[in-house]
Amino acid sequence: MNFIKIENIKKIYRRGQEEVTALDGVSLDIKKGSFTSFIGPSGSGKTTLVNIIGCLDNPSSGTIEIDGSVIFKTGNVLTEKNLTKIRRQYFGYIFQSFYLIPTLTVKENILLPYVFYKKSSKDAAEAAKMLGIEKRLNHLPSQLSGGEMQRVAIARALINNPSVILADEPTGNLDTARSEEVGEILRSLNKNEGLTILMVTHNTELASKADKIITIKDGRIYNNP
Repeated sequence: MNFIKIENIKKIYRRGQEEVTALDGVSLDIKKGSFTSFIGPSGSGKTTLVNIIGCLDNPSSGTIEIDGSVIFKTGNVLTEKNLTKIRRQYFGYIFQSFYLIPTLTVKENILLPYVFYKKSSKDAAEAAKMLGIEKRLNHLPSQLSGGEMQRVAIARALINNPSVILADEPTGNLDTARSEEVGEILRSLNKNEGLTILMVTHNTELASKADKIITIKDGRIYNNP
């Protein structure tokens, strides 16, 4: 079953008189419960594509459907209010930078999306236990290792019970061992929790955790298994 469907997506940025094409006619189907990695050189359009799928950015043209509903169609852009509803209904976000608030505890950082979205959430302790950081709930980010901080970021992405996890270079700031741990966590969330995972990475070993690896170059998909 196709959960996310995108057709002929283009993204053009304008810098003064210059036009830069970040995505050039990308079409893609994502099945529910699948794990997809996007690889390719820097500037190829990987992050732009994932941001558009996750409603963090709008394409210049094309069509996006999520769970059978049209989210974007050329000339028809949803309001920010409606996009926010879609984000909180479907998506959890993990980034290369952990984006933890240094003055908040681990527990408070995990619960942060709930403060904004007011959606029924997992218990922070439950999410922390799933990630193996339950003993760190009252610690500040400065008291954590890099791997632990990324686990907090993953727990935060899970707190609103998303259907889809968007992970943009989730191990970019981690060493090899910690990168392997994060890869296994994402694989487990996919296999055991049924989450759809979309991951951008330069790490080929991490990419191999996915069921499907898609290569993007110059804003185009060069393989679509």
